[in-house]
Amino acid sequence: MAHIDPQWSLRDGEHEGWQIRAERSPKWIRVVFGGVTIADSKQVLVVTETGKLPVYYFPQDDVKSEYIAWSEQRVDHGHKGEAVYGDISLGGLVFERAAWQYPNSAGEGSIIAGYISFVWKQADAWYEEEEQVFVHARDPYSRIDAIPSSRHVQVYIGGKLVADSHRPVILYETGLTPRYYLPKEDIRLDLLAPSETSTQCPYKGTASYWSAILEDGKTAKNIVWSYAEALPEVNEIAGRLSFYNEEVDALYVDGVQWKLQEEDRLPYKNTAPHT
Repeated sequence: MAHIDPQWSLRDGEHEGWQIRAERSPKWIRVVFGGVTIADSKQVLVVTETGKLPVYYFPQDDVKSEYIAWSEQRVDHGHKGEAVYGDISLGGLVFERAAWQYPNSAGEGSIIAGYISFVWKQADAWYEEEEQVFVHARDPYSRIDAIPSSRHVQVYIGGKLVADSHRPVILYETGLTPRYYLPKEDIRLDLLAPSETSTQCPYKGTASYWSAILEDGKTAKNIVWSYAEALPEVNEIAGRLSFYNEEVDALYVDGVQWKLQEEDRLPYKNTAPHT
């Protein structure tokens, strides 16, 4: 197993503009498949690499490898080397290619040699301590703040003023554009229709959605969302509604139209339509 500094390790692919970082988490992490805890560790690595979401990697000794049948095939993953995938078998249940490892990883990727990871969506559940974590591993360098404000926020959809509030809660998340959560009393709810869509976020909880009703009878689907029971870290946004800044006709803050700033970015759209 590769040695990892107890705090962090960073390897640079200088010529390709690629980085991989592995930091040992102080948290107790577990993953469950088919009702069985397959991996259980207090020595998990939180691994991030350029352009990708964080991933939990478990030391081999903390994984019940007897449930995993490793393939003889190798898949080249460039910087990290060759990956080996394994099927998890539990009685009559088989989770195909649900585990992977880099047994012979070298160079920048050697920091994950001797560790095993799992396909998030195939698992029953993931836990940090006793709290279930959704969608992906939490990034230890991502800070999230929900701050009450008196800024004037106005939202236009379909040419109509749908929201007008002087009491938003602004959600600031590291590297992402701010989101504005408004009280229902300041929103034209008659112009919104509940959606069946529901998503989860590792930092905020489970979100429900609304679509905007346009004059031509069409709808702007899932353009508004809310966390009815937000996680404790962002309790201030619970029950409030937020709009996709980038999808409404216009969003004004103190009279200035919102535009994505160069230093900010939008969330990863391939994970879930929220944040």
